[in-house]
Amino acid sequence: MEQETAINPQKNQYDAMCKNLLAKKYTLARIMQSCMREYRNYSLNDIAENFIEGQPEIGKTKVFPDETAMIDGIANEDTSVEEGTVVYDIRFKAILPKNDGYINLIINVEAQANFNPGYPLIMRGIYYCSRMLSTQYNREFTKSHYEKLKKVVSIWVCTEPTKQRFCTLNEYNIAENNIIGSTKEDSANYDLMSVFMICLGNPDTEDYNGILKYLDVLLSKKYSKQEKKQILEKEFDYHFNAETEMEVDEMCNLAQAIEDKGRELGRIEGMQKGIEKGKLETTLANIQSLMYKVSWTAEQAMDALNIPQEERSQYLPKLKHLN
Repeated sequence: MEQETAINPQKNQYDAMCKNLLAKKYTLARIMQSCMREYRNYSLNDIAENFIEGQPEIGKTKVFPDETAMIDGIANEDTSVEEGTVVYDIRFKAILPKNDGYINLIINVEAQANFNPGYPLIMRGIYYCSRMLSTQYNREFTKSHYEKLKKVVSIWVCTEPTKQRFCTLNEYNIAENNIIGSTKEDSANYDLMSVFMICLGNPDTEDYNGILKYLDVLLSKKYSKQEKKQILEKEFDYHFNAETEMEVDEMCNLAQAIEDKGRELGRIEGMQKGIEKGKLETTLANIQSLMYKVSWTAEQAMDALNIPQEERSQYLPKLKHLN
């Protein structure tokens, strides 16, 4: 815990740099082209310049639930309970191709290091989508005009996934399943939510290419600034300007600082453990000496040495054979 606290300020800065780089329009365009079927046949330039609306917001967009909430028995209308505020990493609106400039997509992109934060990450993605859908009421549509709902997409870029997830890209969405009969609904009426999990990882896997390699090189701590620049320019035609150069440079410096701080804290922690182990062994030797020389029990020896009750459990298992 102390190690995490010490690293956090620099880690927060590193995370902010990651979000800034992810929010560049051509990076978002590459993510959209790789994940979403709606954009697969369009160039990065088309997506960035014609379909991403405005400037993506970074860490500013909040979703507020109802101001008040009451649950009063069973009613004929939905009620809700008060929820916390969600702040999205990156959020923007997009136009679907061939849709006459009408905005009908709301896209959220999240940078996530820990793939196992104590709950299934996919559930958080679904929750984010649900919030983006529900908060369209009185913003995108009013009363019962549900036909005006915009599709929502939550894309998660996981930089440190589990080994089984290395170099994978999965989509989770709503699909029609005919139980009885074969009638088909227009997919536009239910295809309103998609969650994508982009999991980076091992460069040695055969799938380490395309969007997976691009994002891994861009965001990873294992590449230097020169390596990032060389790979991104050569393989992905990435155009560095003064701002991006500065951000990549700062991110690499922060990555190095975090690694150095982690090593230093690890060394200090190792020294502390060594001191504690030495103290434990010395105390144990003193207890054993009293037990041999004075024929005391372990408890009597620890009483004589004024060892606190809460510490005795670490010595007793090693002294049982001497009693």
